[in-house]
Amino acid sequence: MSKKLTIGLFGFGVVGQGLYDIIKTKNLNLEIVKIAIKDPTKKRTLPAELFTTDRDEILNNPEINTIIELINDTEAAYHIVSTALKSGKNVVSASKKMLALHLEELINIQHEYGTSLLYEGAVCGSIPIIRNLEEYYDNELLHSISGIFNGSSNYILSKGFLENLDYASALKQAQDLGFAETDPTMDVGGYDAKFKLVIAAAHAYGVVVNPDDVLNIGIQNLSPYDLQYTREKNLKIKLVPVAKELDDKHVALFVLPKLVNEHEFLYNVEYEYNGVIVQAAFADQQFFFGKGAGGHPTGAAVLSDVAALRYDYQYEYKKAKQKGSLQFTNDIELTVYLRYTDDSLVEDLGFEHIFERYISDSYKFVIGKINLQNLIDNKYRISDNKAFIAFADQLTGVSLATAKQTAELYQS
Repeated sequence: MSKKLTIGLFGFGVVGQGLYDIIKTKNLNLEIVKIAIKDPTKKRTLPAELFTTDRDEILNNPEINTIIELINDTEAAYHIVSTALKSGKNVVSASKKMLALHLEELINIQHEYGTSLLYEGAVCGSIPIIRNLEEYYDNELLHSISGIFNGSSNYILSKGFLENLDYASALKQAQDLGFAETDPTMDVGGYDAKFKLVIAAAHAYGVVVNPDDVLNIGIQNLSPYDLQYTREKNLKIKLVPVAKELDDKHVALFVLPKLVNEHEFLYNVEYEYNGVIVQAAFADQQFFFGKGAGGHPTGAAVLSDVAALRYDYQYEYKKAKQKGSLQFTNDIELTVYLRYTDDSLVEDLGFEHIFERYISDSYKFVIGKINLQNLIDNKYRISDNKAFIAFADQLTGVSLATAKQTAELYQS
C-alpha cells in the first residue's frame, strides 16, 4: 500500500506549473503543502497562502516528508536537496547541473541518512532513461549510450538543415519559443548535454565523473559550408553526447557534434525532440524517443519519481557496487571532421592519421583520427578560430568529389 506524500515544492515555473497541472488530474494520495517562489509579486493562479519566499519554512516543516526541487539556481538547489536529505525528507530533482556537479556527495548522503533522491526529469525530459539504466540494464553489459540530450541545440540544427535558416536566426527562433535562454551557451555549447551524460553514466557504468574532465564542444561555429557538405553526403549534424566502454577497465565520455547518416536512429530526431540509443551486449541496440523539454513532458517524468517514492523506491547504483568497476579515461582515438582556416591548428591538434584533406581559398577541411585528449587541450583554440569539429566515425575513406563541389558552390 502506498504512503501519503506531503510535498514542499521549490519552483513554480514551466515545469512546476506543468507538474501541478498533471497532479490535478490524478488521485495519487499526495498533497502539495507549500510552494517556494522567488518573486512574490508575480500573479499566480493558486491561492496566495500556498506560496512562500522562505525556503526554511518548507525545509523545517516536520509535516512535509517529500521535497520537489525545480529551480535554476545551482548552488541554492544543492543546499535545498542536501539539507532535505539530511533531515529525513526524500527528494525529487530536475536540476541536471547541480546533480552532475555534486552527484558523488549526494549519493553518499543518501546512504548515510537512508533517504532517497530521484531525478528522472533531469535527463532527457519525458524519456525514462535513468530508471531503465538502473533497473532494466542493471545486469547488462552496455557498449555505449549516446543520443540527442538537448532539445534547444537540436531545434537550431533542424532549422538550419531542413529550412535553410542561418544559425543566428535559428537561435533567435529557439529563444522566442522558450527553447533556448537569452545566454544560450549551456545549450549550444554542449554543457547541458554533458551534465545529463554524467548523470546517465553513473547508472550505466557506475562511474561518477567530474564534468570538468569531460570534453564538450558545441555547435556555435556551425557554418553554411558544414551544412552544405552534409547535405551532399546525405548526412545530418546532431549534437551528441557519448558514453562508451572501451574495454573491461575503461569508459570514455564526450560531447561533440556528430555527422549521422540516414541509417542511424538520430537522423530523424528533429526540432525539440530527444533520442537515446543504448547499445547493449545482449539486448543489442535499443532506442528511446520523446520530448526532451517542456512543462508537461518534464512534469510527467517528475511525477513518475514522486509516484515511486510512495513505495519507498531508491536508486541502488548497482553498477558502482560491482567489483572491478570501470575507470573514466580520455585516452581514446576519434575520427573527426574539422573545418578550419588556420593551418597551424591542424598541426597542433596532432592528427594521428589523415584520411582526407581539402584546401581552397574559401573552404578547408580535414578528416582524420585524433586523440580525445588533444581536443581537450585545444578546445578553446578551436572555438577562438571559429573552426567546426564533428565526430565522424562513418566518414573514413569517403570521396573528395562532393567536398570540391561544396567549395565551388561557395566560390561562385
